[in-house]
Amino acid sequence: MPSPNLRLLAIETSTDTVSVALGSSGLDASGAPTWQHTGPGAAQASLTLLPVIGSLLAQAGWQLAELDALVFARGPGSFTGLRTACAVVQGLAYGTRSTRWPDGLPVLAVDTLAALAEEARFLQAEAGLPAPRRIAALLDARMGEMYVAAYCCTDGALVEQQPPCLCAPQHLLGWWRSAWSDDAALGEDVNLATSRDGTHDRLAGNVFEAYGARFTDLPGRRQHALPSARALLRLAPAAISAGAAVSAHQALPLYVRDKVAQTTAEREQLRR
Repeated sequence: MPSPNLRLLAIETSTDTVSVALGSSGLDASGAPTWQHTGPGAAQASLTLLPVIGSLLAQAGWQLAELDALVFARGPGSFTGLRTACAVVQGLAYGTRSTRWPDGLPVLAVDTLAALAEEARFLQAEAGLPAPRRIAALLDARMGEMYVAAYCCTDGALVEQQPPCLCAPQHLLGWWRSAWSDDAALGEDVNLATSRDGTHDRLAGNVFEAYGARFTDLPGRRQHALPSARALLRLAPAAISAGAAVSAHQALPLYVRDKVAQTTAEREQLRR
């Protein structure tokens, strides 16, 4: 079982929002971290991240060296945001080498879409609603595509069914069906487990305004959600207990997509 007293700092900069949370893994019943910050991300992330972290540590009365691990969302997501979070975490980890941590603070890199799915699951529970049994985490990848991953929610824990990948909106239904075609985790036929009223399925993310009209045939309730640092804090203890924390130089972004921009002709074709 994960320790209930881990002191953790979590950073999420995969989207246009910066989210930072500082707290103990012994969270209260609401699941809310003790100290947290949410603000504009994108280009501002590199300017605000370190001052925000310093402010939260000061509010908590903690020193960086007193933390047990640093947690960040590794991607997929904004290339700039991912690189910023990774660089800041690596710098902080290396900067706190001590007798206890001769190689620097341990670092835990968590998939951004896992944090998104966890945030969606938690918001459902916080609203007093039953947890979805299956979650499609959908993050806008721009350029007419989405980052997608599938998760099964079992006993309040997320189990990855399909790892993050790129998907065009019109192919989402096929991807969703293939994600569960050979799965027996739910103990019933995939078609029976899926219902139009969303009893079993949740489509969570930030893609509905941009692409939602292109996958109306996909069953399940839509839920706007973003990955958050508080979701990282909830996921971290079990992952650390399972040995997923690494040294700073081993913590790297997960881009999924290698291409960062479209040509003028590609943009025009997409517009048409």
